[in-house]
Amino acid sequence: MTSPRIYKHDQPFAMRRGGVLASIELAYETWGTLSDNKDNAVLILTGLSPSAHAASHEDDPSEGWWEALVGPGKAIDTDRWYVVCVNSLGSCWGSTGPASIDPSTGERYGPTFPELCLEDVAAAAGLVLDHLDIEYLDTLIGPSMGGMSALAYLIQRPGTVKRLLSISSALYSEPFATAIRALQREAVWSDPEYADGWYQPDQPPARGMRLARKVGMISYRSAEEWRARFKRDRIDADKAHPFAPEFQVESYLELHAQRFVGSFDPNCYLWLSRAMDWFDPAAGESPSKVMAGLGLSEATVIGVESDMLFPIHQQKAIAEALQSAGVPTHFDGLASIQGHDSFLVDIGRFDPAVRRAMSTDK
Repeated sequence: MTSPRIYKHDQPFAMRRGGVLASIELAYETWGTLSDNKDNAVLILTGLSPSAHAASHEDDPSEGWWEALVGPGKAIDTDRWYVVCVNSLGSCWGSTGPASIDPSTGERYGPTFPELCLEDVAAAAGLVLDHLDIEYLDTLIGPSMGGMSALAYLIQRPGTVKRLLSISSALYSEPFATAIRALQREAVWSDPEYADGWYQPDQPPARGMRLARKVGMISYRSAEEWRARFKRDRIDADKAHPFAPEFQVESYLELHAQRFVGSFDPNCYLWLSRAMDWFDPAAGESPSKVMAGLGLSEATVIGVESDMLFPIHQQKAIAEALQSAGVPTHFDGLASIQGHDSFLVDIGRFDPAVRRAMSTDK
């Protein structure tokens, strides 16, 4: 395979909130071998910023964002499963999004990209599976934003998924999470370099993206981790400026912010961020009604006690809704101190939980 593969859908794609894309491209990667009867397919839907490169493979040996969990003999065992990971519609890692060229104008979509919903992300991922001639999934996996997209996928395609693995996600965004993302977005669009969304790729709103990433990193981790990791430790500060970074935690945030600037398109960031705020499949109805009729045989929901962005009570709410809808559901509440990012970094805790979810010998 090439890395990533690109599926070109040459038919109009209607967006949930209005607007139509004349055609779309979707980046995806695969690992393992699809069985003759196509009963071992696993789909991973990602969080906001990851690409489709969840793990290394022969054509791209670089480390993937979930390298520790996806691969031969690992928790998501590619010797057993045919794993597909799709880059979200609206992203900038090969799938059509605001950074893509609008074929009708020859220019980047920029701020003219239609309003994006996670239901659109789910529908687009389904097109990739149709392209691969995969009608049924053994397991649908969604961490963070991907868990929301996974719920949208299940609602759109009931009866086509055997098992759900939802990780650090939610049925909807609580006010705290929306407030955090609102501040991140304002940091970006209020940067003069944002230019109402018409910035040049080589001149992005760097200051806004830096600040947005710093706010994000604070919400992705926990105060307990900061305390254990950084204490009151200092770095060599610029003595000419009293507000220059002086503490190690400030230096850490700046390092992550600098890495993010230029690596992710600001308009894509804004639309995917807003899509999470809009997601609310129950919309005032009982969540168990939304879960009824999905056709799941079982589900696993994993949450982290220190997660303040998608608190553990939201993971319990997903599990309870599934149970109320008649889906046998296992809930894992993990004691990690690494907050929302735990599924990416606290592999010692997540590996056993994911292995159990993926086991066929329960």
